[in-house]
Amino acid sequence: EDQLEELESILIGADIGVETTLEIVDQIRKASARQKAMTSFEVRRILRRELLEILQSSSSEPAEPAAGQPWVVLVVGVNGVGKTTTIGKLASLYSKEKRQVLICASDTFRAAAVEQLEIWARRTGTEIVKQSSGADPAAVLFDALASARARGKEIVIVDTAGRLHTKSNLMQELEKMKRVAAREVPGAPHEVYLILDATTGQNGLVQAREFLQASGVTGIVVTKLDGTAKGGIVVAITRELGIPIRFIGTGEKQDDLIPFDAETFVDSLLREE
Repeated sequence: EDQLEELESILIGADIGVETTLEIVDQIRKASARQKAMTSFEVRRILRRELLEILQSSSSEPAEPAAGQPWVVLVVGVNGVGKTTTIGKLASLYSKEKRQVLICASDTFRAAAVEQLEIWARRTGTEIVKQSSGADPAAVLFDALASARARGKEIVIVDTAGRLHTKSNLMQELEKMKRVAAREVPGAPHEVYLILDATTGQNGLVQAREFLQASGVTGIVVTKLDGTAKGGIVVAITRELGIPIRFIGTGEKQDDLIPFDAETFVDSLLREE
């Protein structure tokens, strides 16, 4: 029982979340009751199975656009989580797959955001649609979608103002952008990626819950998993909200964004513990 309590502390300390931790420890307790002793290998095997079950339960394929229409992904999140950098990395990733990408600079509240996106656009050879600072973000999106259709772009990545999930007016603006996207491109936005900083821990769960209600998040991109982050927050978010993880950011370089693979992630998490 002492060892189970120690394991419980380790899992909670890794940001896996209290409820998830209690469920996992209970499974190990039941398994240990059926035999006199359990090796650390057996404990890890149960841990791995339980974590994979959670992470794979929410997996889903992104929606596909209608023929001749661009695939539209809205990128949302609070300031400072690496949203602009992630958009640049996504553009690089899709461009390397030989797909025609267009970036929509709809964060018109922060001039630096547009400048950063322009740098990424040049770096990745991606076209960008922007307007002057303070312009209506939905109007920028409208122009970008029209431009994408005219130029035969396959993917439109839409930046949005880094907003606190408590700011209702900014959340309403996000709703407006979604309506514009749906009106111009049937089924759009096909994905809404929430960018979460792994180092924020359980606060990331609060952000995810608010954004899910306001913008219908369909996937999560976890950034800054290369530093001091406790990656267990990924498990907590997936279990409690049922939102799949799409990508993991592992650094600042252009290629430091990888599609999420549950098995690789869990094995990495268990190695660290």
